[in-house]
Amino acid sequence: MTSREEILAKVKNNQPGPRPLPADLSTVSGGKDSLTQFKTVLTNIGGAVVEVTNFEEIAQYIQQEFKDKKRLISTIAELTSVTESGWENKDPHSYEDVDLAVIKAHFGVAENAALWITEDLMHQRAVPFICQQLAVVVNKANIVATMHDAYTRIGDAEYGFGSFIAGPSKTADIEQSLVLGAHGPKSMTVFLLG
Repeated sequence: MTSREEILAKVKNNQPGPRPLPADLSTVSGGKDSLTQFKTVLTNIGGAVVEVTNFEEIAQYIQQEFKDKKRLISTIAELTSVTESGWENKDPHSYEDVDLAVIKAHFGVAENAALWITEDLMHQRAVPFICQQLAVVVNKANIVATMHDAYTRIGDAEYGFGSFIAGPSKTADIEQSLVLGAHGPKSMTVFLLG
């Protein structure tokens, strides 16, 4: 037995036993304060917030702000007039030139501005990570206060793939200078609907 195998065997044999989850993971209710916190945190981490009342306003915003972009895709049927059709479920490499992807989120989390998005809302799991700019639509009523509330809301739902996404990608590794869009979308816009 090599030293590597010996170490891995020791780790495998010394695992702690299962423990029950805490009885109550709930926190204070979200409400208006959670919405304000969500907007503040998202802005602070480099994202943009656009409050809208319907999908027509989102379409107008996209036409105005992204008019110089060539490839716009969306998983949202209400935005087909301003985005490419027939792009879904292709080889992930075919999305390398997507300028803007617009998708929905199940809900958002106020404490860190993370958005819970599962594969059924992405249509292709590479899309929110490979596009140049990402826009996400979430209903204002679907903002929860904390990650505890988020995991309670997810519960034992079944999904193939899901991810919490918060703001554009960023790093401060190089010369301790913050760089947005280092290894993923360069910008993130959240449309707060409602």
